Amino acid sequence: MTRISTNVKEFHIISNGKMPIEQLREILIDIHPYVTSIHLREKQKTARELFQAVELLSTDIPLSKIIINDRVDVALITRVSGVQLAYHSLDPVFIKNAFPKLKVGSSIHSYHDGEKALQDGADYVLFGHVYPSHSKPGKTPKGIEELSKVSRLNIPVIAIGGITPENTKQVIQAGAKGIAVMSGVLDSSDPLCAVKAYVHALTEGAGEK
Repeated sequence: MTRISTNVKEFHIISNGKMPIEQLREILIDIHPYVTSIHLREKQKTARELFQAVELLSTDIPLSKIIINDRVDVALITRVSGVQLAYHSLDPVFIKNAFPKLKVGSSIHSYHDGEKALQDGADYVLFGHVYPSHSKPGKTPKGIEELSKVSRLNIPVIAIGGITPENTKQVIQAGAKGIAVMSGVLDSSDPLCAVKAYVHALTEGAGEK
């Protein structure tokens, strides 16, 4: 089985908050060997529901691959690898000072945001949306040039928003450390096939043979 290796760029999967956790689990069981991180972005769920979701997923998915959106408390209690902070979340500096071992990502939309995330001690940033995205209708994408600029900061940049296997190589060559995908995999009729297409594109983008 071909799996994503350590010298291939990062591949993050973001949950869409629309499907039952049981359904998400079935997809993740198949695809998790090919991805580096799985974000639980379940804005409508309570802390208890998120805790239960992690409990369910952890029977088949390594906790080291799971990242919780926003909820630092749930991330700590469940001992997942990290937390993804949004614009309304606490600043990374507070989290890193209190819990230095917790991996902290910061969602950003500009070079200035990236500078602040770097100063605040974030471990990486999620930058987007790079291309037109169904989840951001009517909003102008940031584009590949802005991604290239942000990627020059001394912090790993994960690109998100409209990422497809066809444009993944361009994203990586612009300097991104990796990609984050939601609908491109979870809305696919064949998520495993979709993931393999992304992994192939990431390998090409990283210049591997």
